[in-house]
Amino acid sequence: MNHRLKRELRDLGLVAAGAIPGALLRWQLELTMPPQAILLANLIGCLLIGVLLGQPSRRDSLYLWGGIGFCGSLTTFSSWMLELVRQLETGRSLLAALQLAVSLMGGLGLVQLGSSLAARRWR
Repeated sequence: MNHRLKRELRDLGLVAAGAIPGALLRWQLELTMPPQAILLANLIGCLLIGVLLGQPSRRDSLYLWGGIGFCGSLTTFSSWMLELVRQLETGRSLLAALQLAVSLMGGLGLVQLGSSLAARRWR
């Protein structure tokens, strides 16, 4: 097996290994905290990806496992959009607008916060 194939298989394994706990956490949040689960999962994912991005020496293996695998499976754009559409269809447009604003502003803020915290930690 050549070196490139070995690296790609290793990377695939890292992403898969991170995706499993991320997906399981999101599933548990959805079971225990509807309808806030999607918002909470997305905000947690934003904070964690910020922490990963704020590290001075970004290790590929940590980013593959934590960023793409764990955060990628924890956060969900499609479920978020589905929740917003359901709110709009049931006449809860104010709630949909509020969730949209909190998700976007909170997500951006938490990525920045995570990045800043990580940068301070590794100075």
